[in-house]
Amino acid sequence: MIRKAGDADGIDEGLRGLVDTARSDLAGRLGIAPEDIAPVSATAVVWPDAALGCRLPDMRYKQVPVDGALIELRANGRLYRYHSGGSRPPFLCDR
Repeated sequence: MIRKAGDADGIDEGLRGLVDTARSDLAGRLGIAPEDIAPVSATAVVWPDAALGCRLPDMRYKQVPVDGALIELRANGRLYRYHSGGSRPPFLCDR
């Protein structure tokens, strides 16, 4: 987790927009308020390829490093992982 002094929840302000986008998406999927979703971590990562850490079977991905983020959220006792990279906004990775 990237921590910045003064952040109550430990989420770096540089990743706050991505976390908010992921929370909003998950809230819509689950039919709950974004406030009912707890950010667990948000980490800047370099994905090894264009799959952004979320490979689909039988798909080919461009083999180039991609700057992105891994966001973990908790809701209803379950952990959800959102991935982002390049210009792609956070998406739920169910793998």
